[in-house]
Amino acid sequence: MSGRTVLVTGVSRDLGRTCARSLANDPTVERVIGVDVMPPRGDIGDVQFIRADIRNPVIAKVIAREDVDTVVHMSVIATPGSAGARGTMKELNVIGTMQLLAACQKAESIRQLVVKSTTTVYGASSGDPAMFTEDMEPRRPARSGYAKDVAEVEAYVRGFARRRPDVTVTTLRCANVIGPRVVSPVTGYFRLPVIPTVLGFDPRLQFLHEHDLNRVLRHAVTADVHGTFNVAGNGTLMLSQALRRLQRPGVPVPGLAFGGLGSALRSARLGDLSPELVAFLTYGRGVDTTRMHEELGFEPRYSTAEAFGEFAATLPPTGGRTERLLAAVAERLPEVDEDRPPALTLAGGIDG
Repeated sequence: MSGRTVLVTGVSRDLGRTCARSLANDPTVERVIGVDVMPPRGDIGDVQFIRADIRNPVIAKVIAREDVDTVVHMSVIATPGSAGARGTMKELNVIGTMQLLAACQKAESIRQLVVKSTTTVYGASSGDPAMFTEDMEPRRPARSGYAKDVAEVEAYVRGFARRRPDVTVTTLRCANVIGPRVVSPVTGYFRLPVIPTVLGFDPRLQFLHEHDLNRVLRHAVTADVHGTFNVAGNGTLMLSQALRRLQRPGVPVPGLAFGGLGSALRSARLGDLSPELVAFLTYGRGVDTTRMHEELGFEPRYSTAEAFGEFAATLPPTGGRTERLLAAVAERLPEVDEDRPPALTLAGGIDG
């Protein structure tokens, strides 16, 4: 399709705003309309902003009046932020999605729906497979929180797809998005000056660079491919490797105490260790991206390690003092003459 009109939800947040701006630069897109309850905090370029709450049936009037043919749903959020408390967040995620899908179902002009979901829907537990494929279910279905919201949202999206088979529905299960400008529970955790870890665990992590998020959303709109796709940078990174790259000290905390640490961090406004984040930082998670490459036809520019490396480069080191001291001493040592025979060891002396 060319000359399309795209509606993007959640443009008051940075990821939604940058997505809308990226779509506005696409030559196949004629107009981009951004909706949210609050105005965007930054420049939105050629995006037309309409103040509207997707929890209200008025969103149907916006879609009909603007003759929208493509909807990009970015309002499934992991933190309340300016939206308010957890109850308000659940309303925005679940009730908001229900109202948006009801509006899309009634609108004859709608031809495509793209939903930004998350790999959090798979959960994280000790019995997980090495890599989740899109056909797999979480070992332990979420009973509360953000993960439960996402599971409900995806269920409503699947129902919409059955009722409107004429609409191309693309669900993108994105790994944790990371980047210098990303504000999320995961980036907040890595920005802590001293990073707590779960004693005895070194989880595998996958990330998606914020630029690749914009690219895959734009690609999904233009590719017009139906289905659910895991989206992540190639490869994985162990938490211990991530901490070394950050040069920030990690403090192992027993698992039972790790969850309680979240309330202390929230009280100090330093971070938020939600139950799903605690599970992720304990067991990790890996997703298979074969469908992303072969069916969606998308290739991330940043691997998981590269995405995290760019993020880490923007943070000042708060640890690694010992390593830096040893490196400074090593620079002052005289160079070893390879032609010189090795020194004799003392009898009963110290091994190599």
